[in-house]
Amino acid sequence: MARKLKTYQTSLGFFDQAIAAPSMKAALEAWGADSNLFHQGAAKESEDPDVIAATMAKPGVVLKRPVGSSGRFEEHAELPSHLAGEDGQTKPARKSKSRKPQKYPMRTEQTATDRKASLAFEKERKSREREHAREEAAQQKERERRQQAVDRAQNALDAARRKHEERTAEVQAQIESLEEKIRAEATRWDKEKSKLEAALRSAHG
Repeated sequence: MARKLKTYQTSLGFFDQAIAAPSMKAALEAWGADSNLFHQGAAKESEDPDVIAATMAKPGVVLKRPVGSSGRFEEHAELPSHLAGEDGQTKPARKSKSRKPQKYPMRTEQTATDRKASLAFEKERKSREREHAREEAAQQKERERRQQAVDRAQNALDAARRKHEERTAEVQAQIESLEEKIRAEATRWDKEKSKLEAALRSAHG
């Protein structure tokens, strides 16, 4: 059975925020709060009929208005370009127009409205969860693609290093072979030169 929704309100950054949610925990999750704003006194359950009506019309959706203002809560609120007057003093808020007495529906109508709002909240929550799951899947796919690219580059580098080491070993072996031939030739030449010099001295008598 869907839980009855309540309207919760807080101030974050430059905006007042309100939401129709089944619990304080659900409201904190929707606001993206990393601490319990209710325990800190920074959030509360709203009793303003206008705020309640606005949030119940869009359950599960975070509505905003410029902080400190008395305007309507909207899904896409814009911050005023000027928050203070020319003399640096905050402009006084305009007095709100007198409102007609709020007409409340009968008990049965209210129950049906609560049930409809609860279902709408659950639909919005599931939509957010699906969107989050899609984002997680896309991020995981991107991580896997990058890892595959890294693995391919690393494998190519390792293969090139092994080939370089093999060629270096071959060249080193050729150098050692040439050095051995040079030493053998030097030894042979020394023997031949000694023999030829001895013959030359003998010829001189």
